[in-house]
Amino acid sequence: MQTYRVETTIPSNKVLIIKELPFLAGDRVEVIVRRSKRERKRRRRYPLRGKPIRYIDPFGSVAEADWEVL
Repeated sequence: MQTYRVETTIPSNKVLIIKELPFLAGDRVEVIVRRSKRERKRRRRYPLRGKPIRYIDPFGSVAEADWEVL
């Protein structure tokens, strides 16, 4: 299987044209379109990573008012 890779940006009309392919006329090809790896890294997978954490009452009881025994 021969692989031909092209990186491009999708224009505003959302039409992708690939010219000068290294295949012969009549060859069967498979076309897969996906985002670039660089694009995926820009999206923040964990948006809270690196954000400061502040504990208001770290040693206080959790949901003390919800216990029926008390």
